[in-house]
Amino acid sequence: MQAWFAAHPLISYILIFVLVTYVYNKVFRVQQKLPLLKEILLYILMALGSGMLLIFQIDKLPIIQCLLVAVALMLMVRIRYFVEARQKKKAQSETKS
Repeated sequence: MQAWFAAHPLISYILIFVLVTYVYNKVFRVQQKLPLLKEILLYILMALGSGMLLIFQIDKLPIIQCLLVAVALMLMVRIRYFVEARQKKKAQSETKS
């Protein structure tokens, strides 16, 4: 898998950028919207950082795999919060009855 990512750098770069953007938007984004120019600058810097991560990926470090693990853990936390909210809602409806 690592060799395939090294042989296809454009796909690797796009995948890294998408994963980094997803992690940023789900974890680090503040509730208040940034002004448009700051938002554009932020995505340009993320694109440059993704290029640096691509170099590490091609140099045989598992960057994409680590980002996929991070996204999977974020998904597990989101599912956990969803289940807890449903249980809490169900418990509240039972106490009202």
